[in-house]
Amino acid sequence: MEAQSLAVKRAEVEFHNFASLGQPERAIAHYAEQNTNRAALIRNHLGFIGGMTPFLEIGSNVGHSSYMLANEFGASGFALDLSADSLRYGAALKDHWRLSRGPIRLAGDALSLPFADGSIRFVMAFQMLSQFMNIESVFQEVKRVLAPGGTFLLAEEPLKRLLTLRLYRCPYYNTMKPWERKLYDWGLLGYLTRDVIGARQEESFGIRQNHAMDLRAWHSLIRKHFVDSEEEVLVHERGWGERIMKQMALRLDPYRSPWRAARLLGGTLAAFAKKDGDAPTPFNEAEFESLLRCPDCHGALARDADDTLHCALCGYSATNDGGVYNLLPATERAELYPGDREDVIDFCVPSHASKLLEGWYELEGVFGNKYRWIGEHAAARLVRVSSGPQRLRIRGNARDGHLVQLSARVNGRPAGEWKLERPGLFILEADLPQADEYRIDIQAAPSWSVPTDDRTFTVNLSMIRLVPPE
Repeated sequence: MEAQSLAVKRAEVEFHNFASLGQPERAIAHYAEQNTNRAALIRNHLGFIGGMTPFLEIGSNVGHSSYMLANEFGASGFALDLSADSLRYGAALKDHWRLSRGPIRLAGDALSLPFADGSIRFVMAFQMLSQFMNIESVFQEVKRVLAPGGTFLLAEEPLKRLLTLRLYRCPYYNTMKPWERKLYDWGLLGYLTRDVIGARQEESFGIRQNHAMDLRAWHSLIRKHFVDSEEEVLVHERGWGERIMKQMALRLDPYRSPWRAARLLGGTLAAFAKKDGDAPTPFNEAEFESLLRCPDCHGALARDADDTLHCALCGYSATNDGGVYNLLPATERAELYPGDREDVIDFCVPSHASKLLEGWYELEGVFGNKYRWIGEHAAARLVRVSSGPQRLRIRGNARDGHLVQLSARVNGRPAGEWKLERPGLFILEADLPQADEYRIDIQAAPSWSVPTDDRTFTVNLSMIRLVPPE
């Protein structure tokens, strides 16, 4: 089973580039709340963890929990995520929270960690393993880079729920239909829906979710790869419907533990898993490259006076771009970070305007969340740069309270029609005919306006590109 396809990785990069700090105040408050909970979890298990330097957080998003570990616990290490833009947002967090220390930030793949064997003392993974179809493949990479006696913390991972009809996936609370919110508040919606609240939005964006792991499956996987562990489960109580069932499960459990309730109602798992052995792991932050390895040939990396990482064996290199080194394998990096390419309109790339035709308003947004509003029509031009079948991929956002219908014509012919039933981020895709160049015409309706602006609006768009079919 493929753990994570290139199409899914593309979706994750695009989603987090767009969403990680799209609403800065709201996002930073959310990250602060997560850090409070995660710091408390780590403090409860400090005796088991032991040394935390050097640490590695995989799937770190903006790296907020790595900043927490560096400043609250005095540890040194790395924050790694597929999204280089998300990692760059960490600078905004550091300034906002007035932090003195931060992690070394690397764009990388959890399935091919750019670290030498046995180089890391403490690995963290929060709420990210469920994005892999084969979770064990990530376990194997973590185990490889962990030093003897090192600890792997996995937390906020969903537990498969047994008591549910698994009828459909439901979106986040603020985009639920009124009847869904009512059932959710009563604690009854979970008995109907499949997997966890929120999975549908990520899936519609192209991110695949794996929520097939129940408590026994997680426990078995941990025991297979690690010699010891400490585990905690959190069982939610959403209204009286779940509170009553949880109380019954606790009474029926001979140890009065929440494990039976977690199997019935689901929840989340946190586990600290220990690798066999015991060995010191010295770390000199000024020479951090000594712990890295080339993502292509696995050779050693050196750092030059320009702060660029180089591999002497295969010629791979990674510059320091905004405080982030992109250490993805070269083929992945070329696809996930195409830059200024004729088949991509990325609104964060200054030269994107040369590919736009009529119908676009001025550029707005910050960091990786840059976009343009359109009215009822906008057009753009894309040129093929790779062979084989092509699909049109459009990324955008529909404002709350203004649901729209979109259609696309390509070279004068209909390509697709979509009805956006819920607000928020969206991805639209359509197969394209063979051509060297494509004129993309996007129609959207109904339009709306605000009293202080003479423009009419429908949706905003942040990326238009060609991709190979999955």
